[in-house]
Amino acid sequence: MEPAVELSGAELRRGPRTLWSGLDLQVSPGEFIAVLGPNGSGKTTLLQVLLGLLDLSAGTVAIHGSPPRRGNPTVGYIPQQRALDPLTPLRGRDLVGLGLDGHRWGPGLRGRSRRRERVAEALAQVDALEYSDAPVGSLSGGEQQRLRVAQSLVGDPSLLLADEPLLSLDLARQRMVVDLVDRRRREHDTAVVFVTHELNPVLPVVDRILYLVEGEFRIGTPAEVMTSENLSELYRTEVEVVRVRDRILVVGAEESPLHCEEPVEAGVR
Repeated sequence: MEPAVELSGAELRRGPRTLWSGLDLQVSPGEFIAVLGPNGSGKTTLLQVLLGLLDLSAGTVAIHGSPPRRGNPTVGYIPQQRALDPLTPLRGRDLVGLGLDGHRWGPGLRGRSRRRERVAEALAQVDALEYSDAPVGSLSGGEQQRLRVAQSLVGDPSLLLADEPLLSLDLARQRMVVDLVDRRRREHDTAVVFVTHELNPVLPVVDRILYLVEGEFRIGTPAEVMTSENLSELYRTEVEVVRVRDRILVVGAEESPLHCEEPVEAGVR
């Protein structure tokens, strides 16, 4: 099957700094890729390339065999959590509906009743029907994030790009989002590229990890990538990876991407 994402010899520079180079990655339909790394390692920038917002400095990239482009309706996107202005003149259903026709010029999706149905279905999936008519600026960060997840799925994407989608969500909502994304990719063969600082919530469903640090990277299964040897090489300092039941704890990486207030949850100290 044609890869949902294909990067070959990909390099991206920002000024004098090379974020990553020589990156070869194929993401198959239905595959779940987690992207990890400290702040500034190029995780969000990678998503911007896949969205057609940035050009590579070298190498090639394709989405379903074609160059990335802005407003691609086959791509769903969950952006990083940012609080919306309290005066934003949108209801919850309006924000979600942008995932159907916000990328189009002119009239929106034909058939108003069908559009309403699809928006309602997406809201129900993230347990957010009660926010349908609420001004989005009046909602909490976690409530807004659930609407963004619904917006990303309402257009029936074959590729889902997620940039820190678990921020501002409590553990129960994190599990709900992870389960929803996992079910989506299994039932519809939707490929998932999931940037996160919280590996443990997605660890049971991840197929492979792309770990970015200071221009270097590792790609493989969690068992292959999340080792003391690999992370010590990437961070150029001694890093210890400890497995406690079904969780991974990383010790010694000053800017480890796996962080949380409670070490039992994200496991970094």
